[in-house]
Amino acid sequence: MDVEVKRRFWEGLDEIVRNVPSAERLIIGGEFNGHIGPTAGGYGEVHGGFDFEDRNGGCASPLNFAKAFELVIANSTFSKREEHLVTFQSAVAKTQIDYLLPRRCDRGLCKDCKVIPGEILATKHRLLVIDVDIMLKKKKRFV
Repeated sequence: MDVEVKRRFWEGLDEIVRNVPSAERLIIGGEFNGHIGPTAGGYGEVHGGFDFEDRNGGCASPLNFAKAFELVIANSTFSKREEHLVTFQSAVAKTQIDYLLPRRCDRGLCKDCKVIPGEILATKHRLLVIDVDIMLKKKKRFV
């Protein structure tokens, strides 16, 4: 991917996230097209220590982004079998390049994050889901 396109992507995402009030719940999901690696390696506050492949050079961006905005990479925080980690699979490759990033303060709301094996969303990508426990306050009715 062209360096200029990547730069514009990260700048645009940066601007969008800065405009989301800190009191709002936020979960960013997408294909970040890189591997964050199986160990935290200096990113312990955003990386849970579980991933499918070794980190590649281009993937410091999602880790740095998560660190800057106090997010956590949800699918790195749950130990899973390979079939529940692989987000992209073709005849020649299995990779984990799709990630879900909630705010770090909401980490406790995330009960699970995994790939649904066999489900294909689009060209060889597999469905990545997150279970979130959100308690709704009931309004008291006055009679």
